[in-house]
Amino acid sequence: MNAQNLSAFIWSVADLLRGDYKQSEYGKVILPFTVLRRLDCVLEGTKAAVLAEDAEKKKAGLNPEPFLLRKSGQSFYNVSPLDIKKLVGDQDHIRENLYAYVQGFSEAVRDIFERFDFATQVDRLAKNGLLYQVTEKFAGIDLHPDKISNAEMGLVFEELIRKFAEISNETAGEHFTPREVIRLMVNLLFVEDDEVLTKPGVVRTIYDPTAGTGGMLSVAGEHLASMNPKAILTMFGQELNDESFAICKADMLIKGQDVGNIIAGNTLSADGHEHKKFDYMLSNPPFGVEWKKVEKEVRQEHEKRGFDGRFGPGLPRVSDGSMLFLLHLVSKMRPASGGEGGCRFGIVLNGSPLFTGGAGSGESEIRKYVLENDLVEAIIGLPTDMFYNTGIATYVWILTNRKPAQRKGKVQLIDASSMWRKMRKSLGSKRKEMSDEDIATVTRLFGSFTEARMATVFDAEGKEIGREVVEAGQPEPKAPDGGKVEFAPLSLIFKNEDFGYRTITVERPLRDEAGQIVLGSKGKQKGKPQADSALRDTENVPLSEDVETYFKREVLPHAPDAWIDQEKTKTGYEIPFNRHFYVFEPPRALDEIDADLKQVTDRIKAMIEGLAA
Repeated sequence: MNAQNLSAFIWSVADLLRGDYKQSEYGKVILPFTVLRRLDCVLEGTKAAVLAEDAEKKKAGLNPEPFLLRKSGQSFYNVSPLDIKKLVGDQDHIRENLYAYVQGFSEAVRDIFERFDFATQVDRLAKNGLLYQVTEKFAGIDLHPDKISNAEMGLVFEELIRKFAEISNETAGEHFTPREVIRLMVNLLFVEDDEVLTKPGVVRTIYDPTAGTGGMLSVAGEHLASMNPKAILTMFGQELNDESFAICKADMLIKGQDVGNIIAGNTLSADGHEHKKFDYMLSNPPFGVEWKKVEKEVRQEHEKRGFDGRFGPGLPRVSDGSMLFLLHLVSKMRPASGGEGGCRFGIVLNGSPLFTGGAGSGESEIRKYVLENDLVEAIIGLPTDMFYNTGIATYVWILTNRKPAQRKGKVQLIDASSMWRKMRKSLGSKRKEMSDEDIATVTRLFGSFTEARMATVFDAEGKEIGREVVEAGQPEPKAPDGGKVEFAPLSLIFKNEDFGYRTITVERPLRDEAGQIVLGSKGKQKGKPQADSALRDTENVPLSEDVETYFKREVLPHAPDAWIDQEKTKTGYEIPFNRHFYVFEPPRALDEIDADLKQVTDRIKAMIEGLAA
């Protein structure tokens, strides 16, 4: 049974709940029961051995926990003689037996069901006479890892959450990220480290501050395991939503990860991994979500701790907190010095962090910090309609403090917005997906650190017949007879300072009614021309250009009496991604347009004459 069929089967439980539960409440029952059945199946093979070991160690007066973990072969166990199939064998006592069964789990699993508020749902189901039917339904499906892999199970959870979020008008995208986006990010994280990661016994850490259901951590683990089965990837995360946290924790339990590394709570106001640094990090923070709820704690950390805290460079506007997660990740980077090896991380952001905020604003100061410290390795523009809850343009930022020599002082921009295929069936706002070939192309361009263009080939009738990625130095494809080849930039490389500018304040003198310049009469301004605030203007001068040269060329010819107020000059940074990839298409020739218009007017004239006849 594949993940889609399985989620459809589990979804059929909703038919039992209809009437007694609102649609928006289905998930409160189905998600914890799915987790319970999964854990039940995982422990099935070692159940008898665990019970025997528990009885033996208690009789000997020993703490049974370490022995039970060894017997179960997992990082959790259950000491209740019951399981889900036995529960449905005693219909009259199913409620108390279900409570006893859940209490038989080790502490980490009990916390999962507390996060789901499972006891409340069991009581409600029992009162409505549904508890036995729902339990029986789940007893009939086999969720053993031999039948449903961890990866497939992760997809099941994500599909269920998406459905529940849709019918309750919640934002499903807050809980998980499309798998192909995660695969792309994981590829970009690991592509330059193949040599290190394939060594036997390598141990690395990975962290996601917005872990959701754990999809990013899981895909990273699967990818590294495929490269090196003996590698160990220790996973860390934090998640705000209780249901997502519970699913993530259950997934980590089954994978044998230390669930103590998955923390519940708001990452921005209460860092669950304070003082920890990581080798790799991934994050898809919510887009455009305000941080007003945690404003007090964030501002306090910014003002009191400065660069010793997480938010030293600056704070973005309260309406969008995504750049706070960027700063949080920067603070978690393992140092590159002292033999610690450094860090690389990927974060998904919308377009706003690229350009919002002028020189001196919080957003610009954050961009200034990461660019002047040479942390930004690449930014990849993704296709629109890639995420479940929004169709807006999104970008993957790759940052590292261990750039290879050829990348130092440079940033690579890759426009992958045209690399997509239409999905057979839309999922929420998600209508497009990147193919394995698209992911491989972006990974190759990033890994080879090369500039490239996309060549689109058209036949004589103007129909597209093929596309080809042309890297720098490669031969261009030839146009077919009567056809043409159009080129668009795909990968571009810039110096960090190319994104910087100085904002200069241009002043003009204040004049009296007679047109005479007004001079200051006191202090430092005595005898100096006074500025007219109504004529004040600003100019952005690229960092690569001398300010005085620019001023003489662009301002003085139009305003000979102007001057620069040097005290107000600020340095800013912005990354005008789309401007660099814009391809100008010249308008059609006038004689072509005239010919088309003549055809249309002649046709209209003939129709009018026909009506008159």
